[in-house]
Amino acid sequence: MFSGIIERVAKVTNAVHENGALQCTVATGISDLSLGESIAVNGVCLTVAKFDKDGAADFFASAETLARTNLDKIITGSHVNLERAVSLNTRLSGHMVQGHVDGKATLTSIIPEDGAYRLAFDLPQSLSRYCVEKGSICLNGISLTINGLTELKNGDTQVAITIIPHTWEHTNLYAAKIGDAINVEVDVMAKYVERLCQPYQKL
Repeated sequence: MFSGIIERVAKVTNAVHENGALQCTVATGISDLSLGESIAVNGVCLTVAKFDKDGAADFFASAETLARTNLDKIITGSHVNLERAVSLNTRLSGHMVQGHVDGKATLTSIIPEDGAYRLAFDLPQSLSRYCVEKGSICLNGISLTINGLTELKNGDTQVAITIIPHTWEHTNLYAAKIGDAINVEVDVMAKYVERLCQPYQKL
């Protein structure tokens, strides 16, 4: 379980795409890693398969993971958002994040706004139904608040997010470009509510 509060941005020092999967090494800078621990990489829960004393950690992402996330674009030299799993004594500053990416959004605009940045993302209908204004959404592993929702003619929804200077400077959103695919994890509570209500929709 994660909170969506990014701890650091780290460099991918080696990335190998082979047989539809990805094996990569990330210079996490974390000195007390444990073998098998979970780390959210751009919001994707991955397992530490190997590490050294300097915090260089090896991760494996399957073809299924690459098909659903933007990790398929990872190359040597990429920078990724990192968050370690929460502990029982951790303040939950963001919201409950599982690290199970539901799909991808497309970044469509970046507008500087009074020292902050207003970003817009096009979200497919299959994900936008879980979004509400002032609700939570996880983008590239970052817990963010939805400021606005605009229905588009093609059935998708444009989601407006305001990024404060701290978040802009301490995550990899500063390097994102128009048209980039961004990992999305919607609020898991919304998915549970939908599932629980399905039997009553048939009445």
